Amino acid sequence: MSKQLNREEAWALLTEYNQDPFHLHHARTVEGVMRYFAQELGYGDEVDFWGIVGLLHDLDFERYPDQHCIQSQEIMRERDLDERLIHATASHGYGITVDIQPEHEMEKVLFATDELTGLIGAAALMRPSKSVQDMELKSLKKKYKDKKFAAGCSREVIERGAEMCGLTLEELWQQTLDAMRSCEDSINRQMEEI
Repeated sequence: MSKQLNREEAWALLTEYNQDPFHLHHARTVEGVMRYFAQELGYGDEVDFWGIVGLLHDLDFERYPDQHCIQSQEIMRERDLDERLIHATASHGYGITVDIQPEHEMEKVLFATDELTGLIGAAALMRPSKSVQDMELKSLKKKYKDKKFAAGCSREVIERGAEMCGLTLEELWQQTLDAMRSCEDSINRQMEEI
């Protein structure tokens, strides 16, 4: 029987493999974004699961960057974790490191928002407020079009993700920005406790 993780167990697993505050902040951001989308898309009863998928999506990245989305499957299978969790977290590496395709709406959202949260986060740090709360879509659009800005955030992946989700790029940007606004304050408080 495969095991379901609660939030506390998921955090313990994440921090066993990740210590870098940048990675922990990103994990929490994607967790918050996934929880927001779950609620918005009518998966209210699965909010916690969507959040845990977001929290653990980069489980292996800090320690095994060359085996990203591959090593995480092994780590989770050794612990006999739910195959849905394993498939969902690994699928955001589709076409990059693995051939596990995002199938469920949750997996498509993760694929679409993962890189985008990085880009939006980088854009927020350039603002006087260092926050997404006062960021406007037009300033995000400008940063997005500047290929030198947050160059590590793949525009191609973001665009493929928007298409998978049946959204225009602007809809994806706006919804992800709203999602990040919804969890920014609580993430900042959590990060102060580390």
